Amino acid sequence: MVIVTHNGKFHADDAWACAVLNILYPEAELVRTRDTATIEAADFAVDVGGIWDPARGRFDHHQKGFDGARASGVPYASAGLVWREYGARCVAALAAAHLGCQLKDSTALEMAYSIDADIVQYLDLSDVGAAKNAPGGYGLSAIVSGFNPNWLDEERIGYGAPTEAYRLQEFRRAMALLTDIMVNAVKYRVGALLAVEQVRDAETLHNGRLLYLHNSALPWSSVVRKEMPKVLFVISHSIGERRYMLHTVSVSPESFEARADLPASWAGLRDADLAAVTGVPDATFCHNGRFIAAAKSYEGALAMARLALDAVDAGA
Repeated sequence: MVIVTHNGKFHADDAWACAVLNILYPEAELVRTRDTATIEAADFAVDVGGIWDPARGRFDHHQKGFDGARASGVPYASAGLVWREYGARCVAALAAAHLGCQLKDSTALEMAYSIDADIVQYLDLSDVGAAKNAPGGYGLSAIVSGFNPNWLDEERIGYGAPTEAYRLQEFRRAMALLTDIMVNAVKYRVGALLAVEQVRDAETLHNGRLLYLHNSALPWSSVVRKEMPKVLFVISHSIGERRYMLHTVSVSPESFEARADLPASWAGLRDADLAAVTGVPDATFCHNGRFIAAAKSYEGALAMARLALDAVDAGA
């Protein structure tokens, strides 16, 4: 099996597309060329060849008359075209390989849509010139572009074939980076999915206003915001740091505003200073923003949570 993409300077969209196909077909040969015969003979042609035909493995968007776009109106480049066709299969393969998790087809498709919305569409926007970078001032597209040899590299290694050999090496490095980003995106989403039931089943205390989680790595905030309107504070066990965290619950994913803040007198204090104010001997810190605090023991964190709830009831 052969995967062809264009030679010369590469971009994030063709590197992402080739990374996806490489995950699904790891034994395939990768060729970077503009030779017409080689392109026509390949199993996949990515960002080259002038044809969009998924059934034939053709994923170009440069041809005259191409008007492929998402329902949102965001245009497709090669990253989005390949992800549209193979994203769900890629998600399922990565979940199985890295987490030992067999996803339902519908779940894999939902995650693929989410990754497109968070990552892939921005690579396409950058490639078609609708956005300078993707996203942010030094976004992923700019990072991948930085793997291309510049004029100093060309002077050092020589022009022509030496440069192309070096560019292929760097293209594979960019593919490896993007593969790691895909893996992390899938791991995050699978982890969030599997965590939902654990968060729902977690112990509640103090008339449902306090939630206790046995592992602070569980992604809990979305479930608590959507399904647990009474919860004001969350205690979680940070297994790696061997301490217990006391969290506030933000009112939205985009805001630091909390349903209730930790007491103002705790702000920015640590160790003995915080212990003196709270009366909790193993209290270790409270963030100056009053959205998180910690104690060495569960009993200490629980005592701090009770003090925080008392402060809420007192209007402090």
